[in-house]
Amino acid sequence: MPSSPFSSAQAARESVAVRLKELRLDAGLTMQGLADRCAWNKAKTSRIEAARTTPSDADIRTWCAACGADGQAADLIASSRSADSMYVEWRRMQRTGLRRLQQVNVPLYERTQLFRVYCSRVMPGLLQTQGYAHALLSLIADFRSLPNDVGEAAAARVDRSHIIRDGIHRVVMLIEEDVLTHRIGDEAVMAGQLGHLLTAMAYPAVSLGIIPRSAPRVMWGPETFTVFDDKRVHVELLAAKVTVTTPTEVEVYRKAFARLAEMAVYGPRARSLISKAIDAIE
Repeated sequence: MPSSPFSSAQAARESVAVRLKELRLDAGLTMQGLADRCAWNKAKTSRIEAARTTPSDADIRTWCAACGADGQAADLIASSRSADSMYVEWRRMQRTGLRRLQQVNVPLYERTQLFRVYCSRVMPGLLQTQGYAHALLSLIADFRSLPNDVGEAAAARVDRSHIIRDGIHRVVMLIEEDVLTHRIGDEAVMAGQLGHLLTAMAYPAVSLGIIPRSAPRVMWGPETFTVFDDKRVHVELLAAKVTVTTPTEVEVYRKAFARLAEMAVYGPRARSLISKAIDAIE
């Protein structure tokens, strides 16, 4: 199995450090020689190359200039900034409550034309009813001791979901069968949520696949993730959200999604699983 996304941000920082070291070596400079050209201590060069110190934008520009590689500065700065934003703890994003988090990604959702979403435990946000969203966000707020703005957050989440009906976006979603039976909220909430899945499956922009428990596995169940236009991936961990933008890593998630899709059932077979889950609600 691949390493946890917890390591993605550090791996990205190390990648920047390696590229900077290669520029130094290509320029024929020792650590001391580069430090002299940059007018800083040799220890700073060592810390940056070991990825123990994150270089500032100015550090990267100075480094590239010292190595005669000014043309690479912009790309390295972008990579360094991306590494810093890759791993963000939920408690940082949610410290003012949950409503803002639902709204902050609206521009990203609006400009994305193709979503690929995989969920293993709860309903995809774009398919949640207000009752289900309220119940789920209440659990999150309680677990993380957040300000209680659950009602506004649930409404914002549902409002964001208009994109599955506007005919502009395309949403391909995969869920494990267990999602249908994991009880979030009371019986009425679950019945309403499952009924909404049946409705949403009829939307032209929505493709919903369900991976049966009995399906022979050709891919283990990874963490919940969303691929935005093959350019960006959000990975949801218990403690943090990881943002992946490196093309090779995005491709890993695209490949995983394709493998997961092979195991899913669609159309009448998917509706049958949903109806079975509805019938099982006591």
